[in-house]
Amino acid sequence: MIRALLAGLCALSLSACIDSKDPILSDSQPILGQRLNLQLYSLRNGHAYDPERSNFTWNGKLYVHASGSLKDVRAFSVHPLEGSDYIVQSRPARHPEHIEYALMRKLAGGVFQVIAIDEADADEANRAAACKHPGGVACRIETREQLFAFARATAAHHKIDGGLALLLENAKPKRRR
Repeated sequence: MIRALLAGLCALSLSACIDSKDPILSDSQPILGQRLNLQLYSLRNGHAYDPERSNFTWNGKLYVHASGSLKDVRAFSVHPLEGSDYIVQSRPARHPEHIEYALMRKLAGGVFQVIAIDEADADEANRAAACKHPGGVACRIETREQLFAFARATAAHHKIDGGLALLLENAKPKRRR
């Protein structure tokens, strides 16, 4: 989905990924800080491509796009899952009527891998019970329990594709003398 932090989110619009009609997670906090200065890359076959830089600002509920080349995601929130894993809930610019989900895994301080939460990672019973396919594309979910089950299934798979996000320090204003 795009390229970079939200490159993983771009993949959400492809089949086998999950989405919802309305946001499922409402308990968002500025986990990554008030302002995000991100260097983003697409990951393919374990290699980083297509560098982009974008800035997001916390508005009290969501990180909203403030500037930079990544314009495919209007806003997103980050929610703890387990250990060093988080769920990213986003509203894409090209399909604002859907909410998309990705797994964000902390690799090191300020370094994250972002992977679309994929219905194919879950077992057949979970897919059959939880997925609706309006329009025949994404797996539409409705509950927090369904989201967490799919997120845990994706987290259990070692993936080398998706997006890489580097959280850069915000530039300090220059002091006038």
